[in-house]
Amino acid sequence: MAVKPILKMGDARLLQVAQPVQQFGTAQLFELLQDLRDTMAAASGAGLAAPQIGVSLQVVVFGSGQPNPRYPDAPPVPPTVLINPVLTRIGADEQLGWEGCLSVPGLRGLVPRWAELRYQGFDEHGTVIDRTVSGFHARVVQHECDHLWGQLYPMRMRDFTQFGFTDTLPQPQA
Repeated sequence: MAVKPILKMGDARLLQVAQPVQQFGTAQLFELLQDLRDTMAAASGAGLAAPQIGVSLQVVVFGSGQPNPRYPDAPPVPPTVLINPVLTRIGADEQLGWEGCLSVPGLRGLVPRWAELRYQGFDEHGTVIDRTVSGFHARVVQHECDHLWGQLYPMRMRDFTQFGFTDTLPQPQA
C-alpha cells in the first residue's frame, strides 16, 4: 500500500490511548496492516504500532523472521499482527535492555522490561493469539504495545545517564 510518515516524540497523538478494533477482516484493517508493514520495513523497524502513523487503533505489527539491522545481535522474532492486546507479566524478573524507537530517532536508552510475559489478542481475521515469550521477543511486544497506551520508552527509563544518541553512546547497542 504505502510507506507512511512516522510521528515523532513531541506529537501529542503519541500520548493518546488507542481505541480497540471493533471489526476484523475488513478492507480498512488489511490496508492499515499493509501500511504498517511497508513503513516498518522501509525504516528497518523491529515493530510498529498504528498510533505511530497517526491511526488511533490497538494494532501492532512486529518481527521479521530474520535478524533486524537495528538489532543485529538479537534473535529473530516471528512476524506477528497483534490486535487489542492484553499483556500479563509472568514472574517478578525484569531485564534491562537497550531500546530505540522509530518515533524517537537517533536515540537509545536502557529500559527495564518484564523478562517473561503472556500476550493475548487477535490477528487480522479475529483469530485468538495466546503466546508466552521471553527475552527480545517479550521486549518488542512490550515496547510496541506501550504505543497503544500512550507510552514511549523514555517514560519507562529509570536512569537517564543511560540515554543518548546512538552514535555517541559507548555501550554496545544490541
